[in-house]
Amino acid sequence: MVKFISLMAFYTFAENKTRLLMKVISSFLIAAPSSGSGKTTVTLGLLRALKNRGLKVQPFKCGPDYIDTKYHDMASGNKSVNLDLFLSSENHVRYLYSKYSSENDACITEGVMGLFDGYDKMKGSSAEIAGLLDIPVVMVINAKSMAYSAAPLLYGFKKFYEKINVIGVIFNYVGSESHYKFLSDACHDVGIVPLGYLPKNENLSVPSRHLGLSIDRDFLLDDFANIAASIVEKHIDIDKLLSYTQVELGNSEPQRINEHASRDLKIAVAADEAFNFMYHENIEYLRKIGEVTFFSPLTDKYLPKSDFIYFPGGYPELYAKQLSENKLLHKAIKDYAENGGNILAECGGMMYLSSSIADKDGIEYPMVDIFKQKASMENMKVKLGYRQFEYNSITVRGHEFHYSHIENNMESITQQYNAKEVPVDTKLLRYKNVIAGYTHIYWAEMENLLHFFK
Repeated sequence: MVKFISLMAFYTFAENKTRLLMKVISSFLIAAPSSGSGKTTVTLGLLRALKNRGLKVQPFKCGPDYIDTKYHDMASGNKSVNLDLFLSSENHVRYLYSKYSSENDACITEGVMGLFDGYDKMKGSSAEIAGLLDIPVVMVINAKSMAYSAAPLLYGFKKFYEKINVIGVIFNYVGSESHYKFLSDACHDVGIVPLGYLPKNENLSVPSRHLGLSIDRDFLLDDFANIAASIVEKHIDIDKLLSYTQVELGNSEPQRINEHASRDLKIAVAADEAFNFMYHENIEYLRKIGEVTFFSPLTDKYLPKSDFIYFPGGYPELYAKQLSENKLLHKAIKDYAENGGNILAECGGMMYLSSSIADKDGIEYPMVDIFKQKASMENMKVKLGYRQFEYNSITVRGHEFHYSHIENNMESITQQYNAKEVPVDTKLLRYKNVIAGYTHIYWAEMENLLHFFK
C-alpha cells in the first residue's frame, strides 16, 4: 500500500529541509547607551578570543569610522567592513553583510555612538542597522557607580524600538563579584541575559587613535587585543553569548557594477604608514574595474603605470619629513598631473598634494605642490560630519574627520552639505584631472567612479 503524507506534513518536511541547508552562525551587534562605554574594548577582546579558539570571525563597524576597522583587522585577522546607512543604501548594507558573513563562524558588528544615535534622530543608527539585518543586540553598560539602577536603563533600551532584539548585556568597570550580582539581578528582572563583565583594569585602555600605523602601534594593539581577550575569556560567558545569538544567514543579490565600466584599468593606491584610511569595499570596487597596485609615497621613487591614482587619508603629518625628502616621487606625481592623469586625493592625501605641511609646532615641510596651499596642524581643532554633494551629475556621499586646516584662497568646485542638507564650508578642489578634498568618499555603489573626472 502506498502511504501518503498530509499536505501540512509535506510543507513541514520541506521547511525543515530548507532550514538544514541554511547556514546558522552566531551574529550580533555590540551597542551601548553612549560613546565611552567600552564597545571597542569588548569588541576587540571578543574578536581575539574567538580567533584564539580557532573560529573564523568577521568584524563589521556601524558608521564611517576607518580607525576602529583597523583595530578589528588586527584583532580578528579579517578585514572589517563598514555598514553605513547614510553613505550607502539598505540593499548595499544587506549585500555586504551577506557577502562577508557567509564564510565565517561568527560575525561581530561594533555599533557607533549610542544605540539610537543617528545622523537624524535614529536614522543611520546602530539600532536601524540591527533592525535591517535582523541581528541580536548585546549592550555594553558602564556600571561604574551603578547597581540595580541598571534595570530601568536596560528596560528602556529593550522596549524603545520593537524592530530590534536586545538579548544580553556585558557590564564594564565592575568593582567586584558582589557588584556584578546586583547588576545580574537587574538583568533578570528586565528579561535580558547577563553575559558577564569587565573588571576595573588600568591596562584596558585602547591605544591612542593618533599613533599612526607604525610597527610600534601594531605591537601596542596586538598586546592590547591579547590582554582584552584573556580578560574576556575569564569574565564573559562566551559559550552562552554564542548560543543566544545564533541566526540563519539570509541571501542577497550580488552587487552589479556598470557593464560599460572598463575592466582593464591600471589603478595605483597609496598605502603605507602615512596613507591608510580607506574603506575596504572601495578597494574591492576598484579591483572589479581594474588591476590594483599599491605603492608607498614614503619609500617608492616612481609611480606604477596608472590610469587612475588614489591617495587616501592617513597620518602624513607624522611622516612629514620623510615624505618631504622623497623628491623623485614628488616630480613623478606632478608630471602625471600635468599630463592629465586622473588623481583622487582625500584628507591626508590632499595635504600631501599641497605645497607644504606644517606640523603642530609650525615647522613646514615641502610637499608635491599641485595645490598652492599650506596644510597645517597648528592650533588643532576637530572637524567632522557626513558630507554630500553633486559633481558632474554624480551624487556623492562621504565623511569628514580631521584636525588639520588649509590656508589658501582656492575656490571649491562644488557646494557640499551635511546630512541634514545644511551648506558647509568643506571644499572640493580641482586642478586639471586632480580632484581633492577633506571628504572621504564612499564610492562602492557608484556606477562609474571615473565619470567623476569628466
